[in-house]
Amino acid sequence: MPGVVFEGGTFRAVFSCGVMDALLEKDIMFPYCIGVSAGSADSASYISRQKGRNWRVVEKYRNNHRYVGKRNLLTDKSMFGIQFVFRDIPNILEPFDLNAFKAYPGTFLAVATDARTGESRYFTKEDVDSEYNVFCATCALPVAFPPITVQGREYYDGGLSNPIPVDKALEDGNQKLLIVLTRPRGYLKQCRRSDRFAARVVRKRYPVIAHQLLNRYQKYNASVKLCEQLEEQGKAVVIRPEYPIESLEKDVEVLRESYRMGYRLAMERMDRIQQLFQE
Repeated sequence: MPGVVFEGGTFRAVFSCGVMDALLEKDIMFPYCIGVSAGSADSASYISRQKGRNWRVVEKYRNNHRYVGKRNLLTDKSMFGIQFVFRDIPNILEPFDLNAFKAYPGTFLAVATDARTGESRYFTKEDVDSEYNVFCATCALPVAFPPITVQGREYYDGGLSNPIPVDKALEDGNQKLLIVLTRPRGYLKQCRRSDRFAARVVRKRYPVIAHQLLNRYQKYNASVKLCEQLEEQGKAVVIRPEYPIESLEKDVEVLRESYRMGYRLAMERMDRIQQLFQE
């Protein structure tokens, strides 16, 4: 069984949205889809077959203060407008087809990190409702977001515990994978000043999350290495951008070019992607 894995990265994931739209244009639906952070939230529109929806949201609302900005701290305790991004947009402004999403016959998983245990939680499409707290949870990077409560437990960004969930995809029996990364070849993550700051902020209440923040770079780099090994073995097609963009990039034209790059690179590799479905 072939599967598709989507990395996160806030607005870097607009690259992945281009890949998703190329897949939809060619009517390629993987029977297994797993994503983390923005890679999960965006891939929901792939599962619901809403070509172009992700880009329309970015184009219309990236620089709307209700989407991301300091004033959201007053209303949502978050840099991101939780009500606006995860409820108003999908339910009113740019409707998400929840019924089509639910009707997807395959496996859909969104990765979040349990705020108390630090373990990965893999939410299914059955866990998603019109409040979209599952997608909010998988994107909830500490400090930028408060912990998000889903089914009575608090969660943070899935990238803290499993930044590129290739291992989960393999565990679930997927022998061939399309892996969509949002960093260019050669990138190595390091523990940044922002990680150390966030760890200090949450350490008292969520000590395990503080530990995850300080050590996630090791998991990330190991995951990228595994992706590259699978590609060398002919077990995966890895698509990643040719150059980097910032996670919180504001220039819509820069984001548009990244989206187009994802679409172009997916189309160039479409024969190889289709071969993943062959025995």
